[in-house]
Amino acid sequence: MRTDPFREFDRLAQQFFGSQAPGTWSRPTPMPMDAYRHGDEYVVSFDLPGISPDAIELDVERNVLTVKAERRPLELGDDVEVQVAERPLGAFSRQLFLGDTLDADNIQANYEAGVLTLKIPVAEQAKPRKISITATDSGDRKEINA
Repeated sequence: MRTDPFREFDRLAQQFFGSQAPGTWSRPTPMPMDAYRHGDEYVVSFDLPGISPDAIELDVERNVLTVKAERRPLELGDDVEVQVAERPLGAFSRQLFLGDTLDADNIQANYEAGVLTLKIPVAEQAKPRKISITATDSGDRKEINA
């Protein structure tokens, strides 16, 4: 296996100075996310490959959802010489500001195949609803459902 010293230098410089530097709890790396609405709920998916489910934290405080995760280096032993280490390590975090129209008390979380999926339902008071109208016509009261 031949190595390119310039490529290795570039990778080390990117790791040290660039976006692939390991995240810390004071300066975590953001995690990629997709979000969409499906009926009466929002679905948010975070890419967290190789992270143990017990290394993921979900918190909601004052309508702010915080997702934190940490990927630690593998314990390889003293007799192992690493050839390539490109997978990012360290702390990852993302915050979402949930509006009052979402039901933060009923968020469902599922972690499968390295993807954390959250389902956030729309609050009942934010769902469309019919409002009845009371009409008065020459003293007669009629109720109309709009």
